Amino acid sequence: MAKLNDIAALLPVFVMAIAAAAGALRGVDVFDALCEGVREGLGVCLRIFPTLVALLTAVGMLRASGLLDALTGLLSPLLALLGIPPETAPLMLLRPISGSGALAVGSELIGEFGPDSYIGRVAAVMLGSTETTFYVIAVYFGAAGIKKTRWAVPAALCADLAGFAASAFAVRLLFP
Repeated sequence: MAKLNDIAALLPVFVMAIAAAAGALRGVDVFDALCEGVREGLGVCLRIFPTLVALLTAVGMLRASGLLDALTGLLSPLLALLGIPPETAPLMLLRPISGSGALAVGSELIGEFGPDSYIGRVAAVMLGSTETTFYVIAVYFGAAGIKKTRWAVPAALCADLAGFAASAFAVRLLFP
């Protein structure tokens, strides 16, 4: 086991050596290129920061207001009909908006029902099979300067719905 840790510790050294060699062969000052990349990255962070704050605030308001619980109650009969555990409704509602909020709900579900329970397994597969749609669109589209997201949002939400349904089906299929 110690040998694996020694190799893993040397990996950054190998990466830096390869980058320095590639830069020297191309005549590029690697340190200046690194500094320029950091400058551009900070600019992107400054551009997307207001969007991130708004998303995190909206998630906090959803949970604190009780709207999330009300939506869960409304969706429960439909989810049960589709074979999706109704207990996962808060996870399904938060996942497209906030990864950390969805992870918190997933942790609560796994803590309450257990990691080997049907609900715990479905929650874990849902977390791994879906995306934080609005976060990704806000960050990546904002960083690229894309303003019109006409079909991206509905397509991504449909993909999330398919992921949620497929998660419940896969767990039922693989863990009878």
